[in-house]
Amino acid sequence: MDEAKGFVRRVLLIKFKAETAPDHVERLIKDYSNLVNLVESLKTWHMGKDVSIDNLHEGFTHVFELTFEDAEGAAAYVVHPAHLEFHERIAPHVEKTAMIDYKPTSFHT
Repeated sequence: MDEAKGFVRRVLLIKFKAETAPDHVERLIKDYSNLVNLVESLKTWHMGKDVSIDNLHEGFTHVFELTFEDAEGAAAYVVHPAHLEFHERIAPHVEKTAMIDYKPTSFHT
């Protein structure tokens, strides 16, 4: 098992509130994606919508995957002014979230 050097990935699941208009959700997502341009330690940002046929999503509709240069970079992101400002704008529109940070690991057989 080989743990990636440095990099930390964050997976965030979000269920937006039903009363949040789809065009507003799109605007929030666009603004979220821009954090990669504002926070130096945030190296990549990806997102997607649930397309599973297994119905195990527990109501979550969107997934976001962020890559940070290291654990310190993830910690710096949490307190970065751009992230804090965005969090204040998105929080009222979020019904629930789940999040995990991990260091990517490869298995060789």
